Amino acid sequence: MLPASTLILAQIETTATKPNYFIPVFLALFLIGAIAWLVASVLGFARARAFGPSARWFSFAAVSLLLFHIQIIAVGFGVVTNDTGLAFSILTFLNFFVIVGAFCAIMGFIRMTSPR
Repeated sequence: MLPASTLILAQIETTATKPNYFIPVFLALFLIGAIAWLVASVLGFARARAFGPSARWFSFAAVSLLLFHIQIIAVGFGVVTNDTGLAFSILTFLNFFVIVGAFCAIMGFIRMTSPR
């Protein structure tokens, strides 16, 4: 019963119409996010010497999320060039840099030494 229902669900095609504002809003938010993480990583490394190891960990988190944006660009390149092997091999590890960034942020919070 379960395999049959799975096959039936796989045969149903769903169509959706994307709104006209999808591409401009997606690209604008993507670019703003990438630029913001770039600024955060540069400022973080510049100020890490003054604020200690916790700032350096937060800088590593910012770099990880910047790499996540670059990874999304690589997936888009694979989709545009119809190279599904490239797109799916990158999509396999899509959340890797998010996990690394979360680990770095956790380490940054752990390394904070002077609570107020």
